[in-house]
Amino acid sequence: MRSHLLNDTTAEQYRRSVTEGVERVAAKLAATESPFTGVTVDALAPRIDAIDLDQPLLDTSAVLDELEEVYLRDAIYFHHPRYLAHLNCPVVIPAVLGEAVLSAVNSSLDTWDQSAGGTLIERKLIDWTTARIGLGGNADGVFTSGGTQSNLQALLLAREEAKSDSLAKLRLFASEVSHFSVKKSAKLLGLGQDSVVSVPVGADKRMQTVALAHELERCRRDGLIPMAVVATAGTTDFGSIDPLPEIAELCEQYGTWLHVDAAYGCGLLASLKYRDRIAGIERADSVTVDYHKSFFQPVSSSAVLVRDASTLRHATYHAEYLNPKRMVTERIPNQVDKSLQTTRRFDALKLWMTLRTMGADGIGQLFDEVCDLAVEGWRLLAADPRFDVVVQPTLSTLVFRYIPAAVTDPAEIDRANLYARKALFASGDAVVAGTKVGGRHYLKFTLLNPETTTEDIAAVLDLIAGHAEQYLGESLDRAS
Repeated sequence: MRSHLLNDTTAEQYRRSVTEGVERVAAKLAATESPFTGVTVDALAPRIDAIDLDQPLLDTSAVLDELEEVYLRDAIYFHHPRYLAHLNCPVVIPAVLGEAVLSAVNSSLDTWDQSAGGTLIERKLIDWTTARIGLGGNADGVFTSGGTQSNLQALLLAREEAKSDSLAKLRLFASEVSHFSVKKSAKLLGLGQDSVVSVPVGADKRMQTVALAHELERCRRDGLIPMAVVATAGTTDFGSIDPLPEIAELCEQYGTWLHVDAAYGCGLLASLKYRDRIAGIERADSVTVDYHKSFFQPVSSSAVLVRDASTLRHATYHAEYLNPKRMVTERIPNQVDKSLQTTRRFDALKLWMTLRTMGADGIGQLFDEVCDLAVEGWRLLAADPRFDVVVQPTLSTLVFRYIPAAVTDPAEIDRANLYARKALFASGDAVVAGTKVGGRHYLKFTLLNPETTTEDIAAVLDLIAGHAEQYLGESLDRAS
């Protein structure tokens, strides 16, 4: 079985195997006519259940044949222009090349003696990102597995910087449409269910700063400690961006850590047209970015950045067998000193390959295109009497609801929208997301594919309306 180990003696086998796999995927991408086949759990699960993992096929081609049956055929393809659902982007080729390189070399970014140049590349990219944000010369950060981990680490640092001997007194403030990971982080950090104060948003789905000021003052009056405010630069549901300059002013006034969750909106850091939409982000104490959302990178590629590098010490532990303390004085750069993870992939290489091939302007142009597309989609929805659209987009998200002319019962309209989404997914013609607004069911387009056109959006809206009308017609038939 040593013949399967990647080394100097198997380099040619590696070349053949990977080439065959790439050719299979390339053929599949070229032939994909819809984002999904519509396969059901009940249809797919028996195929996978029937595979005996203790009986290997012993042949790469046979394994790829099997993979076609259990994965490639029915995968959901984010590159398709009618995948409009979640914050999943199509990926750029230089990043995929980087993925192939980092997987084969298999560096671990925890210590210098496991990664060497990989450590320096990651650090260079952190410096590049903090400079784009404007965090200053003492900034630092580290790559993470995603926005949830980045938010957790940022709030861990905020908790430690609060220097309270009573966790029960600490409070976090986030808008009512902030990411769920804020509450999850509070739980993991031992802060309790009451620690997260939900701040109302306005009709534009941005945090109301008057309400935030009121909550911060009440916190101080009650003898509690305002540990952190989480401002969102690109909410998951609406793409809305909280008023960062005003929030930064309040944080400064109350001595509160400001964390900006820019997992989605970080694409504006490269934007050629809309960078001003995140003005104020430079005043943050910490920032979350997800390159695998709006920088068109494969999962995972994310980072947490901090204004003051010394705050990362709260994630530092020294182990004699890995990163003994003496290495700090010897100026040996060990990224594990900053990270919640130990073994960690060289995900930074994907972004490095992208920047060195396309440049930041190339990324920004792609993100600007999807932001422009969202405006065109909003105009279509606003002019279409079949739909109610919630808010004009700031980034590339549209939230809307099918409204039939002859039905007024909100619960029945809810059911029609739920049915339309489910039926569309089952057909495989398009994939859209859903959420709730004011307790009612809405549909959502997350536009991250520059190949998507207004014609695609119009066609998917027609499909949604058709499925909803079919449901309502059948519902009337059943009622009669």
